[in-house]
Amino acid sequence: METERNSQTTTQSSSSSSSYYSSNSRIVPITTYSPENQNIITENAVTKKGIERMRYIDDVASRIKEWKQVEERFDQIAASATQTASIPVVQYTDFAYCIGMKETQEFADELLGALTRREEPQCAITKSELHDYWCRITDTSFQSKTKIFFDLCDRNMDGKITEMEIKQVILLSASTNKLCITQEDAEEYAALIIEELDNENRGYIQLSQLEKLFKEGSRSFSSVASKEYNDHPSNWETMSLAEFLFRTHWRRAWIIICWLIVCFSLFTWKFTQYRNRKAFEVMGYCLCAAKGAAETLKFNMALILLPVCRNTITWLRKNRSINSVIPFNDNINFHKLIAGGIVIGVILHGGTHLACDFPRIAGCSHSVFQRTIGAGFQNHQPSYFEILATTESATGIAMVVLMAIAFSLATQLPRRRPSAMPWPLQRLTGFNTFWYSHHLFILVYVLLIVHSMFLFLTKDVTEKTTWMYIAIPVLLYASERVARALRSGLYNVNIVKATTYPGKVLSLKVSKPPGFQYRSGMYIFLQCPQISTFEWHPFSLTSAPEEDHLGVHIRTLGDWSYQIYSLFQEARISESGFPKVCIDGPYGAASQDHVKYDIVVLIGLGIGATPFISIVRDIAHGQPKTLVGYINDEESVITKGPSKAYLYWVTREQGSFEWFQDVMKEISEANRRQPVVEMHNFLTSVYQDGDARSALLTAIQALKCAKNGIDIISQTPVRTHFARPNWLKIFSNLASKHSGEKIGVFYCGPSVLVKELEKICAKLTTTTSTRFVFHKENY
Repeated sequence: METERNSQTTTQSSSSSSSYYSSNSRIVPITTYSPENQNIITENAVTKKGIERMRYIDDVASRIKEWKQVEERFDQIAASATQTASIPVVQYTDFAYCIGMKETQEFADELLGALTRREEPQCAITKSELHDYWCRITDTSFQSKTKIFFDLCDRNMDGKITEMEIKQVILLSASTNKLCITQEDAEEYAALIIEELDNENRGYIQLSQLEKLFKEGSRSFSSVASKEYNDHPSNWETMSLAEFLFRTHWRRAWIIICWLIVCFSLFTWKFTQYRNRKAFEVMGYCLCAAKGAAETLKFNMALILLPVCRNTITWLRKNRSINSVIPFNDNINFHKLIAGGIVIGVILHGGTHLACDFPRIAGCSHSVFQRTIGAGFQNHQPSYFEILATTESATGIAMVVLMAIAFSLATQLPRRRPSAMPWPLQRLTGFNTFWYSHHLFILVYVLLIVHSMFLFLTKDVTEKTTWMYIAIPVLLYASERVARALRSGLYNVNIVKATTYPGKVLSLKVSKPPGFQYRSGMYIFLQCPQISTFEWHPFSLTSAPEEDHLGVHIRTLGDWSYQIYSLFQEARISESGFPKVCIDGPYGAASQDHVKYDIVVLIGLGIGATPFISIVRDIAHGQPKTLVGYINDEESVITKGPSKAYLYWVTREQGSFEWFQDVMKEISEANRRQPVVEMHNFLTSVYQDGDARSALLTAIQALKCAKNGIDIISQTPVRTHFARPNWLKIFSNLASKHSGEKIGVFYCGPSVLVKELEKICAKLTTTTSTRFVFHKENY
């Protein structure tokens, strides 16, 4: 999807009704409501919000809440230094560390210069001086904070800020926030500020004008949003936690319960069967347990192939009745669950044989052996090692070894983080190793058939049922692989366009094969024969279904993606022909279920936005989804699709916005006709709105957007918010805005955010009338 699956600003058009307010130093989108039953924020409250927005310490307020902690930092440095003076001091270069700005040393040095009013620096700072500086930068008054920022800009301390001085602070702020702003851009932004504030054409601005800039910047986010949502209206119908859990997990639950019942029933049936046989006198309950586990292994070895039959699952997804009761989005998770069941079965089956059954056969009395199971061994009582040398034991041990290799290399650490493994194992891990080792299953199934044909105590052919379990799943899986090979060979595609972006992202546009149809949210497999004729990697389609080409974005997160990026980059530089690629698909994914909801929230982290690009383009262009439904007991075609979509894209690099810059412009243009998609970009490398290190950037951003509607970060009409989103506040606002509605939440990205989003969805679903249904891309 957004990676090789080895595994990832609001569109504010002139007609949009969205506005903003600041809460907890975050920018949160809301929608203007009618005055009825709403709490009006007074002008004083708005002004207070504006004052609270200016801070010199980012999250230091939470890390260093009291002067005592700053003092501890001072004492730590002073104690470790050789003190020649009677009073403890720290060097000026230690100021940043003491106040918690160690990661932005240059800005802290400039801040110290503003606090000392550019006086000749002394050799060191005493604790009393540091306390004075700390009190000034933590002063809550707006005038005090603005004065410090004015002095930060006013390098010659003449009470005037020139265009050149503003430019220098812009470049400093950009560097502090890891932004790429050119000298020309800085000159343009500085001229914009002078033009906006210097009404008398004096060529400079003064303190009062700077205060106006920050107040207006605050109001651009706060005062327009003159109403707040009532978080808990009296008429909201809440849902109990038990009801929420049932609604959320009932499809997973009944599948897992059915699976457990079948496994338990098979185990019990075989356990009871061998409890009544003569061999029980020799091996006891060890034999019963081993045979019971063997029966569950047959079942699970057959079942584990079904969740990875992608063509079958994609086809079944189209049936709404089946899709409503079977959680196809959890196919990979169910595949892993069955693998866990196989591991338990192997341990129980193999372990009891090796540790209990075989020693009992070799060690029982000869008379008992001859009377019970001697005929099965041609009346020869074997030793322990003779039993291990038989076909049954050898094939069983070989299967265990092969499955142990495949299972170990498929776990999280060796598959996705090979660099974290001990250095001798790093070259033996990674996605390619996982992919090839997983194909050992072919040999495992061959050994399984051989193993089932040579059993110690089962001579009746009708009891050798392994082939009955696995025949249909193996044939289904094999036919799928053959169909994939034939289909990919028939798809003849050409590279229409190849583009490389910052962050080593490759964008490919390939011609759409005749008859290739797909829905937004689906993905395809991609192969580059020049790299490997065996490796196929899945990527989400970022093109809309109605377009005449297929688009994918590939980020270099593995060996294969790095190689294909390098090949196309070299081809672009040398202007030679592009490498050949082959495609296979399309295949269904979790985000494809967005058509079930009228309101969808799409959350992508980094390259994780890719599964949602085709969706928002599809929705923005107003393409209806055709589903089969029933009206008055008659089958009818129903037009269905989201009426509103929210895309939250969180990234830590400014260059990432270039990946989908054309998409943001396209959606912004479409929103002028019908505002159905809101895009919200969040750049985490920039200090949160209101921090002094990003205050000037916020003001410039507001001025630039007001003048020509272009964001200075993304260079599109989609405005960029600073720092990480406040998800609870965002979802609370959505719950208020769409009271009583059902919202589909789709997430693609690192798993660290999954629990937080699930928790928020559960909390608001059980305490408000809005229902949030969470989906995650699984790979």
